[in-house]
Amino acid sequence: MSEHRRELRQRTFLKGRIIFNNGASSMDCLVRDMSASGARLALSQSAILPDSFDLLIPAKEKTYRSSLCWRRSDGVGIVFADESAGAVQRSFNAVPAPTATASVLPEPAPAKDDSVTILQLQRRVSELEAENTALRQTLSELLKVQNASAT
Repeated sequence: MSEHRRELRQRTFLKGRIIFNNGASSMDCLVRDMSASGARLALSQSAILPDSFDLLIPAKEKTYRSSLCWRRSDGVGIVFADESAGAVQRSFNAVPAPTATASVLPEPAPAKDDSVTILQLQRRVSELEAENTALRQTLSELLKVQNASAT
């Protein structure tokens, strides 16, 4: 495969989370390679991926505003939004930015009450992820039973 990008990407094996729909929706992914300007992601449900989203990489404690560049059956290529053009590169605990921003404003430091709220939200997200995993497993088992009975 020829190299079409400006920067060489470094191979990685990082867990990521794609966050979209103003933070209401998310999906897990695997960051397979990465550079300062973009990345290649492996995911199971590329059909529902929007054109722009936030990519959270917990190991780096960073969230990158990203745009879809290409899509194939084995994954997607993304480009990180340029910080000078209004991109947001936030810390792990920051609240996702709105999808359209007129200008970049510094985020205010969270108050002590906000810290409790953030912690509660992180716990709830973990609970929902566990529930989602259990539901996917149940669905997978049901589909196996259905396919076995159909043959």
